[in-house]
Amino acid sequence: MYPWGDERRFNSYNRFLRQRFGGRIQKLTLDAGFTCPNRDGTVSRGGCAYCCNDAFNPAYCVPDKSVRQQLDEGIRFHHRPGTEPAGYFAYFQTFSNTYAPLPRLKSLYEEALSHPGVCGLVIATRPDCINTPLLDYLQELQKRIFVTLEIGMESCRDATLRRINRGHDVACAVRAIEQTSEHHIPVGTHLIFGLPGERPEHWMADLALINHLPLHSIKFHQLQIIKGTAMEEEYHQHPDDFFPLPFDTYVPFIADYVERLSPDIVIERFAAEVPPRFLAAPGWGGIRYDRVVHAIEAELERRESWQGRFGQ
Repeated sequence: MYPWGDERRFNSYNRFLRQRFGGRIQKLTLDAGFTCPNRDGTVSRGGCAYCCNDAFNPAYCVPDKSVRQQLDEGIRFHHRPGTEPAGYFAYFQTFSNTYAPLPRLKSLYEEALSHPGVCGLVIATRPDCINTPLLDYLQELQKRIFVTLEIGMESCRDATLRRINRGHDVACAVRAIEQTSEHHIPVGTHLIFGLPGERPEHWMADLALINHLPLHSIKFHQLQIIKGTAMEEEYHQHPDDFFPLPFDTYVPFIADYVERLSPDIVIERFAAEVPPRFLAAPGWGGIRYDRVVHAIEAELERRESWQGRFGQ
């Protein structure tokens, strides 16, 4: 038995959900028609260099449908007889889902919460779209339903953030995560391994910052070059600046990383997965996510190791 309370060698999101809600929880992705400050000209234009929301949005998820309609269709989309979940999270995922006046945000979130199957909100956003009135509202909301914020860092290096047109720096991300945690709202973040100019030694060094932050959860993504993005053009122009991780390299790297990651941080995802038709550069040959997780767990077992074994 490991510190998080089960026999898996990492602190898994499924374990957290089952302990909190008594069973499996299904996320229902929503597109509520948001944009981002680095798309509409407030900070920049064009958005993040790697971004293509179409690569991960399910077919039912389009902004001309109401939140309620998307939830209903999402439940049908994910339905598998005999595997009904204990509840659903309304996942405001597409673009920056706190980037609007607070009255509009309240209206959208409350519409989601009015659905009888919804037992929580997951709100994905950028660090520069967090403010005190929003956090005060979410803190009050947290008293009656589970709420978590996903605040994308993507990289712990300012030079990288400038290069990929994030429009904020690392300090902004740190402040947003700390402020969210101070409001007693569980906060997660995303990291992308493979962004231009970065190498594995950088990601391992950056663990000191990740472990220092008051994070509840984390998602890891290997960089995938998506067709039609600004990063596709850069990848073809400057391929030597990139360090793509083949599957057989990614697995031992993630094991190294997890061994040094705080055991208090819940791991929500180990890798990204998009349909092959979106990929502009070679991927992992159609390897599905369940195989990724199995390979990482097998590697930790081979090492007789676990999350946080070596600390930082």
